[in-house]
Amino acid sequence: MPDLPPKVIPPPSSDAIAFDDDASYVTALQASPTTLRERAIVSAQLGRPARGDNAVVHRCSFGLPTVVRVGPRLEDGTPFPTVFWLACPLLRSSIGRLEAEGSMVGLNERIDSDDGGIGSAYAAAFERYIDFRDELGEPLEGRPGAGGSPLYVKCLHVHAAHTLATNDNVVGEWALRQLLPIACDGPCVSEDDVAEWTERLEAGELERPERKPGKKRRRRSKGRRADAPMEDSSDGGSNDG
Repeated sequence: MPDLPPKVIPPPSSDAIAFDDDASYVTALQASPTTLRERAIVSAQLGRPARGDNAVVHRCSFGLPTVVRVGPRLEDGTPFPTVFWLACPLLRSSIGRLEAEGSMVGLNERIDSDDGGIGSAYAAAFERYIDFRDELGEPLEGRPGAGGSPLYVKCLHVHAAHTLATNDNVVGEWALRQLLPIACDGPCVSEDDVAEWTERLEAGELERPERKPGKKRRRRSKGRRADAPMEDSSDGGSNDG
């Protein structure tokens, strides 16, 4: 029997994350629930078990989840107001650096003064965000926002995720335009990671495991990368961000 051809590892990408012109609340609502494989990949990206009813609503150039849609309540009924959550480790760290530079100070000043209509646009997007979340499940008491909306900004990650999923967040769009294009060496999750997290999720693990003192978190496992298509017939779906 001839040897199987070696698995092709995709080359690095100079533009791994991009806006999707077709992204909208309609497409985000229609996204299929995550498969067990997708849950395992998202868990590996987050470094903890994925929780809640969710779906992948944006992918990077390697086909891996960039943004997941999360239901308004977790498995135990805990309210979870953040609908769109960033899964991509590279984008999360890039936005973290943007926040560390103090970018939210200027944004909040512009929102407060409605400079160029940014405050009005931000508030209007918040209303559409809440309407969308209410379509996913029972409305949350008090209509809580996410990332500081609608009055201010306290987390650019949330707003960037909202933009990639729907093209409807002026703050998230601003943040992404400061960062894109983003270069990436390759898929952030290996097949070893997928296998490990699949086993853990099948065993019912839902909480973040306690880390031993002095033990550093592994950034990437060695082994084959999870760049294969993520279509899978397994049942499943959850991510709590």
